[in-house]
Amino acid sequence: MPHPLVLQLRFARSEFQRALVGLTDEEARRSLPPMNCISWSIGHLASQEQRYWLGRCQGEMPLPQINMLYASGSPPSAPPLDAIWAAWRTITQAADPWLDTLTTETLQEPAMQVGNPPFDLYFGNLLQRTIYHYWYHTGENSAIRQMLGHTHLPQFVGNIDDEAPYRPEQAETT
Repeated sequence: MPHPLVLQLRFARSEFQRALVGLTDEEARRSLPPMNCISWSIGHLASQEQRYWLGRCQGEMPLPQINMLYASGSPPSAPPLDAIWAAWRTITQAADPWLDTLTTETLQEPAMQVGNPPFDLYFGNLLQRTIYHYWYHTGENSAIRQMLGHTHLPQFVGNIDDEAPYRPEQAETT
């Protein structure tokens, strides 16, 4: 079974998707400054997952244009909804086999150095950053949808008790 934090990432991804059900391409591409449009946020999260799980961890970059177009600080754009979902799925599906290998020990290993003076960020930090980043954009996208006049949107979180309950870390067996 994947590490409990990986299961939480998958739940955050599924809630991100659930919060966008019924969204049209036109709505997804509509910009309400200072926020980026919803389709940009999908590319933005795909960019983070590609940088962390494929680039940094596996030395792969299947869709380099995603990182150029949607990394933090990149200029606003409004990609077509179907195309950006396809890119997101390509990246997350490619990342999942590596994520399934994570252990408590791996999560405690340094993944990269940041800051000045430099300090270590661990794989566990990267995983938590990604989970929380999904929740941030899920909320922002919900706010955008409300501003677009959408009603009957998902509230709170989905079926967390069945889909992503608290699970203690399993003792590693050799």
